Amino acid sequence: MNHDKIFKKKISIDETQINLITDIEKNCLKKHIIKNRNELKAYISNNPNFITSLKPVEENNSPKIVKLMIEASKIANVGPMATIAGTIAEISIDYLAYQGSTYSIVDNGGDIAFINKNNKNKVMCGIYAGESPLSGKIAFEFKNYKHPMGICSSSGTVGFSLSYGRSDCVTIIAKKSSIADGLATAIANDVNGKIDSDAVERGLLTAEKFKKHFIGGLIIVGENIGTIGKLPKIIENH
Repeated sequence: MNHDKIFKKKISIDETQINLITDIEKNCLKKHIIKNRNELKAYISNNPNFITSLKPVEENNSPKIVKLMIEASKIANVGPMATIAGTIAEISIDYLAYQGSTYSIVDNGGDIAFINKNNKNKVMCGIYAGESPLSGKIAFEFKNYKHPMGICSSSGTVGFSLSYGRSDCVTIIAKKSSIADGLATAIANDVNGKIDSDAVERGLLTAEKFKKHFIGGLIIVGENIGTIGKLPKIIENH
């Protein structure tokens, strides 16, 4: 396998819209995602509360994708569907790693899982925060890691996902993107306050409660930004 060549591909399966960058040209990732999505659909048909619950649910003879979603939702204390995008990114990167990839990025609608064991490459993740003047101006620069990583975001002002807060962006970095997704949602729900700086502070207080489950986090409200934990290098995004 030639790990020096990088291949790009789009994978579109209903709500799952993935931009893939990988060093494995021939892979069956789409089939793997379809299999897991079908297992999830079958589980939901027998457990309809899984898709509507805003709180964690108990596992009931679940396939792997459901187990991951339930585990992440219990850590973040959110409904399991709040973790679906990050979970699909996670099962995708785990599949590619199993196939021998040393450099892959799975971007599932902004919820990202990646693996980078190649010292020659870096992973750049731009931070997009709606109408905030900081949106698109900064990016994370990740170097090589021994294990896959997840970076997921939630927002109260961008997109269609349910959020009770008013953050322009809450981004969480964790070893598992399923957990990063759930925590981004949970923390974003508490980003509230009439003054932007107060909203950021409240989000950071909530993030502190989950600190053992993630590596680093970033909260943006308007021109205000707050950080927690250990973040990668932050650079100007061109």
